[in-house]
Amino acid sequence: MARRACAAADRTGHAILHTLYQQCLKHQAEFFVEYIALDLLMDDNGKCVGVLALCMDDGKIHRFRGHQTVLATGGYGRVYFSCTSAHTCTGDGNAMVLRAGLPLQDMEFVQFHPTGVYGAGVLITEGSRGEGGYLTNSEGERFMERYAPTAKDLASRDVVSRSMTIEINEGRGVGPNKDHIFMHLEHIDPATLHMRLPGISETAKIFCGVDVTKEPIPVLPTVHYNMGGIPTNYNGEVVTRKGNDQNAVVSGLMAIGEAACVSVHGANRLGTNSLLDIVVFGRAAAQRALKTVEKGALHAPLPKRVTDKILARLDKMRHAKGDISVGEIRNSMQNAMQKHAAVFRSNSSMNEGVKKVDTIANNLDGVGIKDRSLIFNTDLVEALELENLMQQAIVTIKSADQRKESRGAHSHEDYPDRDDKDWMKHTIMWLNEKNKTKLDYRDVHLNTLTNEVASIPPAARVY
Repeated sequence: MARRACAAADRTGHAILHTLYQQCLKHQAEFFVEYIALDLLMDDNGKCVGVLALCMDDGKIHRFRGHQTVLATGGYGRVYFSCTSAHTCTGDGNAMVLRAGLPLQDMEFVQFHPTGVYGAGVLITEGSRGEGGYLTNSEGERFMERYAPTAKDLASRDVVSRSMTIEINEGRGVGPNKDHIFMHLEHIDPATLHMRLPGISETAKIFCGVDVTKEPIPVLPTVHYNMGGIPTNYNGEVVTRKGNDQNAVVSGLMAIGEAACVSVHGANRLGTNSLLDIVVFGRAAAQRALKTVEKGALHAPLPKRVTDKILARLDKMRHAKGDISVGEIRNSMQNAMQKHAAVFRSNSSMNEGVKKVDTIANNLDGVGIKDRSLIFNTDLVEALELENLMQQAIVTIKSADQRKESRGAHSHEDYPDRDDKDWMKHTIMWLNEKNKTKLDYRDVHLNTLTNEVASIPPAARVY
């Protein structure tokens, strides 16, 4: 059996995080804590030579020069109202790439995890169903048997999420508003829950007051992972389209993890594969940097106008005197995305969503910042993060609107079938300073790099 996950109960990511941090301490990595990166420093030749960052501790601006800049800034889950991501997952690296005049890829593919805690969005891991947990509707029916008779509750995330949404839409949701589903673990031996699912037991207690050994957990499909992001090759190098060259490497810039779109996940990531992704391609990026960076090489002069442009954007936001709050605009954006670019999509819904998001984006000009300082100005930081989110919201919903098929996490009600003839291609989209998009495509690589593993032709998923 080929094993693709090394599980540590239901805290695998946490275990990897601590291991990585211990290795950083071992190798004396230097951390710049309480900094927020503002934008990439790009020279006249389109090469990335570092980042400009704000130190929130003392309000000073720092230029970090680098022969290779690696973006590992995570996903953009906070574009949506309900998501499992931390509040810091605002896709800052993705937005910096857009502002550098580079495209993002496959942004329409947003994975919804079927079991987020109702009302909080906190993740109830797939391992809970792997241990025997199951879902029920208001009639007490284990409804997954109707949608996936063989896999049942262990069907892939998008199938389970859509099944739950259908149950809710058809009036079989639970609770006073019939707007969520129950997940049951109370039939599992408490000793097993304590050993295999300690994090879930704790999460359920904290976020919904549920004792998992006695009662079900209220759950709802919630945004969990972004398959799209910054297009890269398997070395972690950022690529863009230049003329007929679909894989032109952007010198000096790399991306790894959820921020990147190497496209190993296609349109629908398998559980635990994101952890595999960051380890595999993080290592690949490090090895590539080792080969491409010349030890002791000097940094080329950087035109002053590059820094001035970034500082002008910062000052514009810092001195914004509008009458709309950051929170008000953010809530409008998140609700629009949750309604129009969620588990099910349609032409009419996404067309309406595109107009809404464009209107909300224009409201950013009317935002007001009350704190003018640069030291721990959380009002300013949230406004900068909102601007990052807004740019990704525009690209996400417009990328979804143009893909006239259903594929993986992109479920289009007007085009329910996958169309390999017309749509076996990557979406790439640019965004200019006026929030206008430009659309193009890249070919999908279907061949392996060696003869050790044969290429596997795409096939429809069936249950």
